[in-house]
Amino acid sequence: MNSLLAPTLDDIEALARAAYESIPEALRRHVGDVVIRIDEFPDEETCRDMELESSFDLLGLYQGVSLDQKDAVGSRQEVDMIFLYRRPLLDYWCETGEELSHLVRHVLIHEIGHHFGLSDDDMEALERLVEE
Repeated sequence: MNSLLAPTLDDIEALARAAYESIPEALRRHVGDVVIRIDEFPDEETCRDMELESSFDLLGLYQGVSLDQKDAVGSRQEVDMIFLYRRPLLDYWCETGEELSHLVRHVLIHEIGHHFGLSDDDMEALERLVEE
């Protein structure tokens, strides 16, 4: 990344790819076919559905049926997706001074946790495992 320019969508994608690769294989293989997508902001429908005050209020989103609910829902055609939102991530990064790669990893792991149907406590434990 060029330190004089804001990280691009491709830069955030590279950070997300590296974060994904840092997840232990025993867990990563259960992510399956979840698509990880980097967008500038959440779309208007997402902002409206989540009753966001601002499109900067959401750093990432898991969209799909969690693994713990898949059997109950049955077969689906839609692809499970994780969205990471570049501009809100950059805004948070600038406000907090947190390392951008750590922030991207944190949000990605949180959204993967939603895919697994994990609680917030479970997600915190997963993040600690990745950091070790």
